[in-house]
Amino acid sequence: MSDYQVIHEKSISFYDNYDRKGELQHQTHYCPGCGHGVAHKLIGEALEDMGLQDRAVFVSPVGCSVFAYYYFDTGNVQAAHGRAPAVATAVKRSNPEAIVMSYQGDGDLAAIGTAEIIHAANRGESISVFFMNNAIYGMTGGQMAPTTLVGQTSTTSPWGRRPNNEGFPIHMAELLATLQAPVYIERVSLGDNKNIIKARKAVRKAIENQKNGKGFSFVEILSPCPTILKMDPVVARKWVNETLTAAFPLGCFRDKEVEVVKVDAPQRDIADVLGISKKPSPSIKDLKSHGRNLTIKIAGFGGQGILLLGQMMAEMGMREQLEVSWLPSYGPEMRSGSAHCHVTLSHERIGSPLISHPEVLVAMNEISLRKFGPQVAHGGIIFYNRDRVPEDVAIDHARIVCLPASEIADQIGSAKVANVVMLGAILEETECLSPETAMRVIEETVRNPKMLEFDRQAMQRGREFVDNEVRVGAVSQPDGYSY
Repeated sequence: MSDYQVIHEKSISFYDNYDRKGELQHQTHYCPGCGHGVAHKLIGEALEDMGLQDRAVFVSPVGCSVFAYYYFDTGNVQAAHGRAPAVATAVKRSNPEAIVMSYQGDGDLAAIGTAEIIHAANRGESISVFFMNNAIYGMTGGQMAPTTLVGQTSTTSPWGRRPNNEGFPIHMAELLATLQAPVYIERVSLGDNKNIIKARKAVRKAIENQKNGKGFSFVEILSPCPTILKMDPVVARKWVNETLTAAFPLGCFRDKEVEVVKVDAPQRDIADVLGISKKPSPSIKDLKSHGRNLTIKIAGFGGQGILLLGQMMAEMGMREQLEVSWLPSYGPEMRSGSAHCHVTLSHERIGSPLISHPEVLVAMNEISLRKFGPQVAHGGIIFYNRDRVPEDVAIDHARIVCLPASEIADQIGSAKVANVVMLGAILEETECLSPETAMRVIEETVRNPKMLEFDRQAMQRGREFVDNEVRVGAVSQPDGYSY
């Protein structure tokens, strides 16, 4: 066997096999002549050469780039259509040492994602954005994109793009270059080997800028799309070189060092703003709150204080030095529409605010009990805003506490405090947070003295109900739970 030397091989930044395909797992899904594969290669090699593979996080949204997570052996996050810069911002801010890359097509970044890219650039987020511009929607069937050329036909502009009807093509590199914050903006092309070499340098610079903490970098990559443009791959590359670059001139639009803007304003830390004590954070064993994570879903009608109850619990958790999250969900109706929220109280960092199987469910109406009751974690607890469970509702995996919070609130003098009745019961039963913290939050939130007194009574009535009716008057059930 003769000796041989490997001159070129696939970057280690890619997986050995691409599991998206049952067969031909050494190939990507991109069409022959597509520029995505070339761009992937440039990014992968840059990560390998700079030793950044283990720190890299790839954010890919909807479009032809959506399956990048099948190819890049890095951290991968798939984002909703157009939202990659927003997701990349969250990833970078929560993991400052990560090398975060947003990879988007023209239909994604320049259309539905316009707001996200402009504001991420304007904030100077320390991310690297790679913008694939082929002047057409690729994955969804060849509709006109924001970058489609004047006169260019598409499935939604069969007579060609007309400025008086569809507007002019958007030049994203030039648009972002009007902002102060970005440190690097360049437009390159994949039309031939000479331009690919220049694109390689631009990709590396954008990643290196982030490695060095310089700020927001944006590389627009003019790319062929032979299939949708209905061109031979060679012709498509020529079209990029001669036609697309004529409309979108290549070049560097911004290359600068980071500018630190000083603001002459009194600096206040978050503790001052929130009125929180600056005492050193206690260790977990010193906390008076629960010794485990607690996930809560609160559900009912709009107008029942559903979201406010969740906000108050999140605020209480922060004051007790916990990690917290609050995720609301509600319809367009001002009142009577469905509403629910997710609250997480944790001693550790919270990976996602979404709760699939809450440990605690607060069901302020029957609809919420029927809808979310089956989702409660096994051994969890449900607080139901009635004096009894409907006869046809069978929930045997969680304990149900029937608490007529609305009736108690009416007895106090205001239907608005039913959520505070529930809060008192939750705190007394789960001991997840201290009632003292709860009252401090309520006192700082409620300005009306009469309503504040109602809230104090509601809190106490909720706690008393658990002590007198739930713990003392509990009836043993065959399944081991008490009602």
